[in-house]
Amino acid sequence: MKPLAGVRVVDMSRVLAGPFAGRILSDLGADVVKVEPPEGDISRLWGVTRAGLAGFYTQQNVGKRNVCIDLRAEGGSEMVKRLASKAHVLIENFRPGVMARHGLSFAELSEANPALVMLSISGFGQEGPESHRAAYAPVLHGESGWLTRAAEIHQQPVQEPYLAVADTYASLHGSVGVLAALRIAELTGHGQHIDIAMLESFLATDEGSQAGLDGVSYQSQGGLVWDGVDGPILTAGDFRWIWKQLSETHQIADPSPADADIGTKRSYRSEAINAFLSSFETRAEMLAALDAANLAWGDIRTTAEAHESPTAIHRGSSVEIDARDGGTRRVTQTPYRFTGTSAETSVTSGITSGALASHLGEHNDEVLAEWLGSGRAEIEALRQSGVLTEDMFAAEARSDEHS
Repeated sequence: MKPLAGVRVVDMSRVLAGPFAGRILSDLGADVVKVEPPEGDISRLWGVTRAGLAGFYTQQNVGKRNVCIDLRAEGGSEMVKRLASKAHVLIENFRPGVMARHGLSFAELSEANPALVMLSISGFGQEGPESHRAAYAPVLHGESGWLTRAAEIHQQPVQEPYLAVADTYASLHGSVGVLAALRIAELTGHGQHIDIAMLESFLATDEGSQAGLDGVSYQSQGGLVWDGVDGPILTAGDFRWIWKQLSETHQIADPSPADADIGTKRSYRSEAINAFLSSFETRAEMLAALDAANLAWGDIRTTAEAHESPTAIHRGSSVEIDARDGGTRRVTQTPYRFTGTSAETSVTSGITSGALASHLGEHNDEVLAEWLGSGRAEIEALRQSGVLTEDMFAAEARSDEHS
């Protein structure tokens, strides 16, 4: 049993913040239908492409079905309204105002489906002085204070880390909001419009926010990287704690002058730690010394190596799925692991090896028939009018089915 079995989701979002939320709901058992425009989600162009499906797109949309609707065509918005009328959740991350221009505001969709939960993710919120601004993750990284703080800590110029943290924070908070709103809808019969601002999501999740609110500099408790045997090693925690534990456990003499200032003492002690950790014959001995000092340590891995770690392998953190070209490709698994009190209450989550990423418009016929009761004649009329479209891969699959 999956926790969200029976929940229907219309996912109109693109790239990451919205699609990742949709992927989470799908992995938890919801029937997620991604609605894309004829030009497709731009992330279909990102990464290694196999059988017309790019790696980035596959990662965020595996397990979802796909309907391709042209909102610019007469009847396109009405088709989305019909789907939303049969859904429990709708996800979108357009700039505020776009949905309303197509007659798809929460108020309009709620008229036909009062229990609908709508998740809107934007950079600066649906209303307010900056709601009109276009926002991508790097913009929020800069405006959240994250980049300035990192530059100060590392004493380097401001640099963008090329990691879309602002997007994924918004996805996770949006997913939590959806689950809460579904509970309210279940109790009251009334849905909610969840307004998630990426900036606010970042500030709420950033453990350094308290320093900014208190008007003080953030004191990093993050990792420190040292020279090590057969490669660098990271330790987590405040430098003073690391020095205390290592020096007391392993009797490392303090090489700093007695009258040295704090910066000079740290420099001397850092050199002593590097020398100590590099002194072992094997990496295993070095790690044992860190364990003896009760210090948390970590290897510096590449992303590919991380997926091969003992823990990732043990937990099945990635899974081989059908690449639709005769082979398989790996995608990450969402991290939810449930343990019930009996076999009858056992809950599962995640994708299986049979999961697929969808071609553009691949499930036009299937979803419209299943959700709306549309017959072949109606679907073909929608295709002829330009409301429904599909890419060459989906068209070939449909042709094979009907031949």
